[in-house]
Amino acid sequence: MDAPKAGYAFEYLIETLNDSSHKKFFDVSKLGGTKYDVLPYSIRVLLEAAVRNCDGFLMKKEDVMNILDWKTKQSNVEVPFFPARVLLQDFTGIPAMVDFAAMREAVKTLGGDPKKVHPACPTDLTVDHSLQIDFSKCAIQNAPNPGGGDLQKAGKLSPLKVQPKKLPCRGQTTCRGSCDSGELGRNSGTFSSQIENTPILCPFHLQPVPEPETVLKNQEVEFGRNRERLQFFKWSSRVFKNVAVIPPGTGMAHQVNLEYLSRVVFEEKDLLFPDSVVGTDSHITMVNGLGILGWGVGGIETEAVMLGLPVSLTLPEVVGCELTGSSNPFVTSIDVVLGITKHLRQVGVAGKFVEFFGSGVSQLSIVDRTTIANMCPEYGAILSFFPVDNVTLKHLEHTGFSKAKLESMETYLKAVKLFRNDQNSSGEPEYSQVIQINLNSIVPSVSGPKRPQDRVAVTDMKSDFQACLNEKVGFKGFQIAAEKQRDIVSIHYEGSEYKLSHGSVVIAAVISCTNNCNPSVMLAAGLLAKKAVEAGLHVKPYIRTSLSPGSGMVTHYLSSSGVLPYLSKLGFEIVGYGCSTCVGNTAPLSEAVLNAVKQGDLVTCGILSGNKNFEGRLCDCVRANYLASPPLVVAYAIAGTVNIDFQTEPLGTDPTGKNIYLHDIWPSREEVHRVEEEHVILSMFKALKDKIEMGNKRWNSLEAPDSVLFPWDLKSTYIRCPSFFDKLTKEPVALQAIENAHVLLYLGDSVTTDHISPAGSIARNSAAAKYLTNRGLTPREFNSYGARRGNDAVMTRGTFANIKLFNKFIGKPAPKTIHFPSGQTLDVFEAAELYQKEGIPLIILAGKKYGSGNSRDWAAKGPYLLGVKAVLAESYEKIHKDHLIGIGIAPLQFLPGENADSLGLSGRETFSLTFPEELSPGITLNIQTSTGKVFSVIASFEDDVEITLYKHGGLLNFVARKFS
Repeated sequence: MDAPKAGYAFEYLIETLNDSSHKKFFDVSKLGGTKYDVLPYSIRVLLEAAVRNCDGFLMKKEDVMNILDWKTKQSNVEVPFFPARVLLQDFTGIPAMVDFAAMREAVKTLGGDPKKVHPACPTDLTVDHSLQIDFSKCAIQNAPNPGGGDLQKAGKLSPLKVQPKKLPCRGQTTCRGSCDSGELGRNSGTFSSQIENTPILCPFHLQPVPEPETVLKNQEVEFGRNRERLQFFKWSSRVFKNVAVIPPGTGMAHQVNLEYLSRVVFEEKDLLFPDSVVGTDSHITMVNGLGILGWGVGGIETEAVMLGLPVSLTLPEVVGCELTGSSNPFVTSIDVVLGITKHLRQVGVAGKFVEFFGSGVSQLSIVDRTTIANMCPEYGAILSFFPVDNVTLKHLEHTGFSKAKLESMETYLKAVKLFRNDQNSSGEPEYSQVIQINLNSIVPSVSGPKRPQDRVAVTDMKSDFQACLNEKVGFKGFQIAAEKQRDIVSIHYEGSEYKLSHGSVVIAAVISCTNNCNPSVMLAAGLLAKKAVEAGLHVKPYIRTSLSPGSGMVTHYLSSSGVLPYLSKLGFEIVGYGCSTCVGNTAPLSEAVLNAVKQGDLVTCGILSGNKNFEGRLCDCVRANYLASPPLVVAYAIAGTVNIDFQTEPLGTDPTGKNIYLHDIWPSREEVHRVEEEHVILSMFKALKDKIEMGNKRWNSLEAPDSVLFPWDLKSTYIRCPSFFDKLTKEPVALQAIENAHVLLYLGDSVTTDHISPAGSIARNSAAAKYLTNRGLTPREFNSYGARRGNDAVMTRGTFANIKLFNKFIGKPAPKTIHFPSGQTLDVFEAAELYQKEGIPLIILAGKKYGSGNSRDWAAKGPYLLGVKAVLAESYEKIHKDHLIGIGIAPLQFLPGENADSLGLSGRETFSLTFPEELSPGITLNIQTSTGKVFSVIASFEDDVEITLYKHGGLLNFVARKFS
């Protein structure tokens, strides 16, 4: 069915930007009079999107009015939202793009033009979740975990092209020698190879020098390991309009989003509207610091937006956070972030929007704001919004936005009252709740040792760690006996003897993504390293140190400011660009350290400038993990322990024996800002833009097809054409009755998407493992379900494969069920496969809150491919219920007060259900069992859109028919 033209109901609001401009916009500020003026800025963005996309079907006029009446409707109504664009990372991007490739096949089969199949909105896909630290300064080892293109099948890795020749500095007399990092590098040959797409500069004359060998080696393995997926992504970027792929080695999704992809104001066919984004990463929220509304959603919601459908959300409460005062000069951005995070967590903002206002906002730079916005997942808010203001415009000017673009942007935002200033004559918006935070109250701190919300002032670190040793095992405690708290274990490493004790640092990772994308904190770490090296301080070699920049721009400014060689001297070498230590991808600790930890039962520590520090996340033998600013990571690495009072105890001694304290090498705020002004400039953002647009040698030389249809490799275990469209007809058929269906699983309450959807490693005795083994793979090559999301055969076999699944038919946790016709107890997939061969439909019986937990596309796709026609539960997690409808599974609900037990159902019966010709939201249907029992259930469809999708057999079929 073709919907009316979007925005038709509000065409009267379209105006020209100014007399001399051809640009137009919807002047939503004229809608509703004073109602609009008191709306929070973030709600105004939702309202504009609703007005612009109002078509009477997917977006109704009633939805627009509900948003306008936010003050009375908040938390009470569902509203659709059409974001301007979508951002994917590679793990979740694979199934979405595979579905589009399969849809082209289906459209051609139906006689349509497959060239018409494209995402409905701009879609950026960053390949940033494939990096593993196979090589670091201490561990040059073979990749233990091939994935996405088996190394054995990808051909022998090409040897690194080492360039040992020294690069002269063109005869400058002030040079200390050739531009070779050997005298500054910790190991000879640290900078032994060069890649073309991330320039590193001589610290003395800013001439190009080679990049660390570790980057090259990790990228080489990454491209070999993921060759199949990368070839598919490259094909996708060639044939689909609106799809852009950011290749490996460029940067992390959230940071590239900030530095390159963000528009702030979109211009499409001379129509201006606010930038907004949803994506498959929880840290999408960073862009709210630029005044761009955005948050993370599940893969199936993102795919729905790509297919032209809106995201549905409960009209949220908006908490106004007033910032007052100014921060202490020695407080870094991460201190501000953690201080605000703790306050917001205490107040309770889960499931709400947060919007910042007040005089303190203007004192925060854009990078400060994006750092605060990034931490939304930690304090539970959907997003934290900073409206565009003069600080935003100044930042955009430095990042390459043209003067004309900025002028039209400012004019537009002021016209629709989306521009914030401290002298707001109309007053501040009205909020659901207002909280105040005085920036003067924030002190330097770290977070840990087990949870990101447990903040510890640096001045209290030593006493707090001692308290943690004493406390019972729990969120903070380790319960170490008092007589063992001073135990010391000696180790021999690289010919020297060292001593480990409780609190010893064994992992130190400087990471510049998310929390620490702010250049000031990275430069502070570099300047501290420089002063430490000049003072003769060093880091013990057994500490697993690493430096993982969020993008090439970070490498650029660390290089051009001259601090990168000093970080390298302390062991903080660049290991690559991508998620690494934060997600547990660190190289293993040395055997000497591991043995010492076990021998002394030591509580050793990891310290990193990331955003996740749950116990065992970095390494299962490192029990205490702290989040800290980059300069503090370097400081604790030098100290070698967290059991130190920086105010009274030295970090070490200089060559003369003089004690060196932290305050001796801590760079002043003025010093950091001066270096930042000199080096974080327009050229750096331009360099990132050039890097993305030019790609890199490996990506550019990667062969990929450019055919209209993807040439599926039947032997591939990573990319496979899914069977969603196998029975697709040009027109939807009448709803088919579910007759004599068997129950595949009889489940209880709170079955989560983790129970349903494949996640983590593939067990050796699982159905997915058998499939891969039959295709010649060894367990070492299985990889994870996440890496194989592009193969529906693997993912279907992994559905309900969670060992914690409790099926009442089995009576204990196990991924098993009973195939009733034969009486056999089988893996869930094997039973479902038998049922399908016998032509028997399936249903699932469940209790309350079925499908709770994280949004996962395969939690709906998997059961569908197993042959499940309906789920009958007491209640659902709404997002998962929407997913079931979107894939073509009927969500049925017991009547209030009823359940399988109260109705006397054993689950061993067969069930039959007939649908009426005309479904309506919430209609009651009758089910008859093979025992003769008849009972009523609710068809849990909430509106006509959901009924339309279900009649088409799901969202994918609905869209495929529109293209046919």
